[in-house]
Amino acid sequence: MDKRLIAERFSKAAHTYGKEACIQHQIAERMVSLLNQKKGTSQFNKIFEFGCGTGSYSQMLHTQFNPSDMSINDLCEEMINRCKEVLDSKVNYIVGDAESIELPSNNNLITSCSTIQWFDNPMGFFEQSTEHLDDHGYLAFTTFGKENMKEIRETTGEGLSYLTTEEITQSLSDKYDIIHADEQIIEQYFDEPKQVLRHLKETGVTGISNQRWTPRILIQFCEEYGKLFTTKQGVRLTYHPIYIIAKKKSV
Repeated sequence: MDKRLIAERFSKAAHTYGKEACIQHQIAERMVSLLNQKKGTSQFNKIFEFGCGTGSYSQMLHTQFNPSDMSINDLCEEMINRCKEVLDSKVNYIVGDAESIELPSNNNLITSCSTIQWFDNPMGFFEQSTEHLDDHGYLAFTTFGKENMKEIRETTGEGLSYLTTEEITQSLSDKYDIIHADEQIIEQYFDEPKQVLRHLKETGVTGISNQRWTPRILIQFCEEYGKLFTTKQGVRLTYHPIYIIAKKKSV
């Protein structure tokens, strides 16, 4: 992962992400609902969220669980600045790469939506997280599976490397009890292929490619994408969210 490029693309999308990322918002809403259902008697008084983006999921967590101590992190300072516009001033803000910063300790909940797929070593992060959870803490996150944006991969030959639900739960099983694991396929439709590209740009998810979109390349992309993925509902783009809630095993 080129974290510099990822940060650059998300920084540019800081002012458009909130409006354009409707699928990510939908995923975050479901994650909060699942957490509320699965946490039992646990109280999430100390929460650390990584990859907070513009703070949509952060707001939901704060409203639902009313933690006395909440820290949120993002790779991009521009995203953190957007969060500061909508979140309580008592929230702690941490700018930096979640894989390399020092995480807050003794959390009841470490959580994120739509971030893990950008990590160099997600398995290592899962293991590290146990050291920063209290004895009954939860690790809860969403990421994306192998069907995610399959249309882009088929048209351009580029895409992220995604883990399966089974790979994730297996990597967690030594130190966590899996409370919940499932996945969805969500299809979003656009009027034309150019709108798909604009959607990706405005949500910042183009951070794996330095592709220069010349007029010829753009025409070729639109022709190929339209030919392959036009349906009665419109031009299709697939999202494949995975939902994981895991509880730290008792020592």
